[in-house]
Formats: sequence, structure tokens, C-alpha cells
Amino acid sequence: MAQKGDHLLQRPLYVFDLPEELLATLTLKDQPEHSIEETPPQIPTTANDSSNTAEEESNSPAKATSCNLCGLSFASLADQRNHVRSDLHGYNLKQKIKGAKPVGEAEFEKLIGDLDESISGSESSESDEDEDADGTKAKESTLSALLKKQAKISDPEFDEFSSRKKQRGPGKPPLMWFTSPSIPDNVSLGVYRAIFSNTEQEEESHVLETLRKKQLSPKQPPKIKANEAGVPPPGIDIGPHYFLCMIGGGHFAAMIVALAPKIGKNHTGFDERSATVVAHKTFHRYTTRRKQGGSQSANDNAKGNAHSAGSSIRRYNETALIAEVRELLSSWKNMIDTADLIFVRATGATNRRTLFGPYEGQVLRHNDPRNRGFPFSTRRATQKELMRAFVELTRVKQSAIDEAALAALDCSQKEAAAATPIPEKPKPKKPTKEEEAATLHTSQIIPMIKRSKVPALLNYLKTNNIPPSFNFLPTNHHTPTPLHLAASLNSAPIVFALLTKAGADPTLMSDEARTPFTLTGDRATRDAFRVARSELGESAWDWEKAGVPTAITKAEADKRDAQEKTEKAAESKAEADRRKAETERVRKESEAEEVRRKEQRLGRGKSLGALPVKTGADLREEEMRGLTPEARARMERERRARAAEERLKRMER
Repeated sequence: MAQKGDHLLQRPLYVFDLPEELLATLTLKDQPEHSIEETPPQIPTTANDSSNTAEEESNSPAKATSCNLCGLSFASLADQRNHVRSDLHGYNLKQKIKGAKPVGEAEFEKLIGDLDESISGSESSESDEDEDADGTKAKESTLSALLKKQAKISDPEFDEFSSRKKQRGPGKPPLMWFTSPSIPDNVSLGVYRAIFSNTEQEEESHVLETLRKKQLSPKQPPKIKANEAGVPPPGIDIGPHYFLCMIGGGHFAAMIVALAPKIGKNHTGFDERSATVVAHKTFHRYTTRRKQGGSQSANDNAKGNAHSAGSSIRRYNETALIAEVRELLSSWKNMIDTADLIFVRATGATNRRTLFGPYEGQVLRHNDPRNRGFPFSTRRATQKELMRAFVELTRVKQSAIDEAALAALDCSQKEAAAATPIPEKPKPKKPTKEEEAATLHTSQIIPMIKRSKVPALLNYLKTNNIPPSFNFLPTNHHTPTPLHLAASLNSAPIVFALLTKAGADPTLMSDEARTPFTLTGDRATRDAFRVARSELGESAWDWEKAGVPTAITKAEADKRDAQEKTEKAAESKAEADRRKAETERVRKESEAEEVRRKEQRLGRGKSLGALPVKTGADLREEEMRGLTPEARARMERERRARAAEERLKRMER
């Protein structure tokens, strides 16, 4: 069933050409502290968001497509997909992962407004310029730069900086909301606050009157023949108009758009209204490093001048881009000076200096009251993006909100917050004096054991009256006592000293049910336990429970070690003799083989200094030595011919 005002809301509304029926009955609503887009996702909303086309109106009705995370609704599926790829949606995803509240478009613009430099690829684009030679896209973005900046500020080392930074309030919401009896009761109409001047924004009580004065009647634009710079000749009245420009990552786009809609025919034959672009221009220069982001000048200021070919190209392109942008602004000076408002997106100090100078003959100035930023997320600086931004600025937003349901939700949330007590964080337990002393002793004993400082360890235990069964603090489940630690480190002197002089108990078990002996890793440490068993006696401890084998005396251990050392030395000597004999045998065999080869070549009984007998092949090789391949081939043919003649002569005989 059709509701009242459906015929008014069926098509998108242009803020400067509202229907008379709607304009006469508009009333200003009480402005909320936060924008309506930030309402909880349980409340259904319907908003006609911006489209990517240059048309001011569409013939198709809006579809209910929304983003529950950001609390936004869109007119088409394409708008929703663009939003999902935007930095705002990505940032809210990060906020959700961290358990923080999502932010609105205005708050997100404030967050990214202070970034030092725009990053190449920070604004999404459908062009292939984002891809490098390997087909991979640059991963650095405005979102990643913002997250890195927040992570850096959240570091404890930067607490002093964050405390000195000026705290910003939430500010006013970017949209002003209206209602009318000509439309359904649960539908609100939103207009961006940025399209009003500073004085008009301060006097909200007269905003309806101001909005009615801004209405423009559609007209057919005059045919204007622009000059080479794309600027209409002087004397042509283009009416109220906006100047929009974006710069970042080596991309620049600027546009002059007339506010009066023009009437044209669509493919169905019906009248439609669209924007009139008076002048537009785009530039692109390679100024940012691929996949690293940041301009070359920013990198030079931070790390010093680079001396690569790419850095030289980027420096030249930065200078050329600045010159081209300022030349364009100078050629458009008359239209910029007469523009109603100036919308600029220039992220980073370098980009702001490019536009606002100071430089000789500058056109844009920081203190111009017409200056505005875009109160929503924008992408790469292109003509298409500028037109999308203009459509977004001048299109009336629609939001369907059930006020009663919203009030009930607020009440339920307040009641739930009041009923749920805030749990207090448990305070850290203050250690007792005994625990503090145990921690101090642990920090002193462990280094001594690791460095095998036997006298220092025994003296420390005796001076501080530390029992041999002392447990480390914090508790170590693997090596809870000094004897466990010494055994696991294979420190035989420390083990022997703790057992025989400090009276350590070898039967104590760790939390893993292991005695110190089971932690040893070499025979010297195990021998220390066995020698201690011999010196202390069988009655000192339950050695079987401790896992220590039969006792041996120090002399027996030394004798066994000496015997093993002697046996090892004998084995080493025998191996050395064997290698020497093998080497001698191989040498004699080599000499005998050499003598055999000489006898075979020279004959038996001849002196070693006699000249060898040359064969026919050796003689032929000497004859051909030093000849070219052609000469060798000719000589070989002659030799074969002579041999053939000799054979023929022998046959004739």
C-alpha cells in the first residue's frame, strides 16, 4: 500500500531544486549529538546515498541495502560494494576486532585529516595503475597509515605526546535533518551542513529560509566555447557554482560545477536533471614509491636524499606537478574567486603547500571562509570521483527511523547498563617480605650456577642462611631447586659442592616428578652424584629413590678417566701409525708405477735422461704445429695422396 509522499521520495532529491510541496512544509528537527548514520543497526534505516554517475536524479526507486557495521544504508548494490571497499568500512572492521565502537564518516575524516602524507593507492580506483609489473596491488593505504599512527601513539613511550595533544570534541554532525508532513512520519531528510556558509550554520533557526533562498530553477545551459585552457571567455555568466579539487599521491583533479540543474532527455524520452560541469582538469605524475607510499620529498626529509634513477624521476615529477597545478589555478582564478564554496581535499603538508602556498600569485588561501573539506570518505583524485563527491554533497539523504523503537532501545540500554555493575579490576597482590627476599635470592643464585662460581655460591648460601632445599621464585616447574638447575646445566663442580658441602637433598622432585640425577646430560655430572654418594655414605640419603647408581670413589673415577684417556691416546696413536703406513704404501706404489711407465716408453736398461723415441704421430704433430686449420687440412690431403701413390707403386711391382 502506497504511503503519503511516496511520489516525492521515489527519485533522489536535489538540494537546490526541491519540490514546492515539500519545500513549503519542511521543518527542522532537533539535531542529535551524533549523526543518524551512527544509530544502532537494530533500527532499520533507508538512506539514498550518493551514486557514481553525473546525473542528479534516477528513474529507478531506491533499494534497501545497508551496512550493519557502519550503520549506513544505500540506494543500490553498487553503492554498498563501494562502501565495503572504502577505508571507513575497513577501519570499522579493525575497531570491531579490537572491541571498540565504530566511527561515522565525519569522525573518520577527522582521524585521517592529520596524516602527514597521502599514500599512492590510498584511494581505491578501478584503473590498472595500482598494479605493478607483477600484477600485485600496492598494499599501503590511508587506512594502514592511520592504524600505524594510532599504534605509535598508543605506545607507552608516546604517552607524554598524547597528553599534550589538544583534545577534540565530537563536533557537530555533518548532516542537518528535516521532516515534513508531506512524507511518512518515520522518514527524515538530511542535508550536508557543509553547503551552508559559516554564518548560515550558526543561525540554525533561519536555515529553512536560507534553504528556500538557495533554490534554483532548472535551465538550459548556454553553449559556451571554452579556450585552450578549458575556461569560458570573460563575460559569460555561469551562475552560482562550486569549485572542487582533490590532490594526493601524485593525482590531481579539479572541477567547476554550476549549481543550476540543466534539463535534458533520457533514453525513455522523459525530462531529467543533471549537473553542468563548466570546466574540469586532471593531472597525474609519478611521485610516490610503489608499495612503500609517501612522497619522495618526505622520504628525503626523513632519510636524506636518495641517489637512484627512480628518486630523481619522482623529484622532477613533484616539481612539475606543483607547477602544473598552480598554473591551472591561475587560469581559473576568475571562476574560483566567484565560486560560492570551495571544497578541497589535500592530505599532507606537501599537498597543502601546493594549493595554499605561500607563493607568488596564489589563488587559494587558508583563511578563506569558503574553504570546506569533504564530510565523507573520498577515493583517488579523478574526474569521476569529483562528480561523485558533488552528487553526494547536493543529494538529499533519506533515513527511515522508528522514533518509538529508538527511544525504547535507548531506555533498555540505559536500564541494562544500570543493572549490570561494572566489575572492578582485581588489584595486583602485593608480595610479602618473604616473597621479595626469595625473588632477590633467585636472581643472585641462578647467575652463579650458570657461571659455575662454586666459592661464591657456597658463601652466598651460608651468609644469607639459605637452606639447600631453597625453591626459586618465580617457581620453575622444571628446575625448582639449585641442585636441579646445576644438574640440568651439566655443572659437575656445582653439583658436587651442593651435595657434599651445602647438604642439598638429591631426592627432591620437581613438578614433573624428576630428581636432579635424571636431569643430567653427561657422565661427568653423573659421576659427581656417584662420588658424593661414596663420600656421604649410604645412610645420608635414599640414593635409590634419588636414582643415583652405585657409589664410586674419587680415585676410582680418576683412574677410570685416566685409563680411558690412555686407551684413547693409544687408539689415536695406532690410527696415526696406520695412516702413515698407508700413505707410505701409496707413495711407493706411485713411484713403482712411474718407473714402469718410463720403462715402457724408453725401454728397459736405458738411462732416465735419454730422449724418448718419437712416433710417426708425434712427428706429424710437430710438423703441423703453428699452422692454421686450412693449412693443416691441405697438408693432410698431400700426405694421404703420397701414401696412395706409394701403395700403387707397390702394387705395380
